[in-house]
Amino acid sequence: METVVLDPQFWRGKRVLLTGHTGFKGGWLALWLQNWGAQVTGFALKPSTTPSLFELARVGEGIDSRLGDLRDLPALQAVVAEVQPEIVLHLAAQPLVREGYRDPLGTYASNVMGTLHLLEAVRQVGGVRACVLVTTDKVYANHEWAWPYRESEPLGGHDPYSSSKACCELLAQSYASSYFPAARYAEHGLALATARAGNVLGGGDFAADRLIPDVLAAWTRGEPVTLRYPQAVRPWQHALEPLAGYLQLAQGLYQQGSELNGAWNFGPAEADMCSVGAVVERLAARWPDAPGLRIEPSEWHEAGLLRLDSSRARQLLGWQPRWSLDECLARTLDWHQAWQLGADMRAQSLAQLATYRGPHE
Repeated sequence: METVVLDPQFWRGKRVLLTGHTGFKGGWLALWLQNWGAQVTGFALKPSTTPSLFELARVGEGIDSRLGDLRDLPALQAVVAEVQPEIVLHLAAQPLVREGYRDPLGTYASNVMGTLHLLEAVRQVGGVRACVLVTTDKVYANHEWAWPYRESEPLGGHDPYSSSKACCELLAQSYASSYFPAARYAEHGLALATARAGNVLGGGDFAADRLIPDVLAAWTRGEPVTLRYPQAVRPWQHALEPLAGYLQLAQGLYQQGSELNGAWNFGPAEADMCSVGAVVERLAARWPDAPGLRIEPSEWHEAGLLRLDSSRARQLLGWQPRWSLDECLARTLDWHQAWQLGADMRAQSLAQLATYRGPHE
């Protein structure tokens, strides 16, 4: 099996359904796809924050942006039937652990039933060649091990958000086995995979209860940032890193078929798996007179140690991280400062995307 060389020409003119295009990662992915000339249809709720990357970077320009709810199966089926996508990239979700504690019913409805509705719409309408369902690194039964988790490790989920995403993994496995088995690929023509990424950073993330947005918001107000668990170790990476992986995976599924089915980890280099407190210290070194931090332990459980093994993606897809954590933080801060200075954030975002892709793409 050959590794997948991410090819801009492959994506030109491809009909792509992207759920969650109004969100942080979805917004960056929509910019990437439209920049490469894909025919993108976005389906999502309105942006959940004000401001948002979607509005600041004018993500809706150049794509067919549809506001809708994945919990509305008839509406979703109608969009899939109308658009006839060749590739589906499913990013729409309730993405926050603490929000999952506050609203478990809404979290399960959005994440589990939303994913089920998408799979059912794809099954009933037909014609999709490649489908990537994005979950999270938190789908594993986390034993706080020192070694990284591989895709074959047992699924789990201590909190509602994590378990809802583990449910999505089981849904994908069930649909792949029941309706899209590899042995019958010649009949149904759909390759299906899930993608598990680490904690993503980057410009345009304004969600509450995420580390970098919380830090930047507090320091902009001249206040110390409140940390719940500074010693927790996470797999930090810029959002563009796993997005490149999703694109490579989708392209590989389209070109190579069901050989690439299954779950895939997209995590950072070992050196960039560090504690929450260490990330804040690195960011403070780039922020003059940073107000510092204070610690207020959370009343809810959060994982203390979580690492990902991305060997499968590196070996079979040829994917690997391009930016170190320090460069990731620098790019995030550059984007934030440009926004504060009133820059054109669509141009700023596209420039960062071009820098990440490099001169050969």
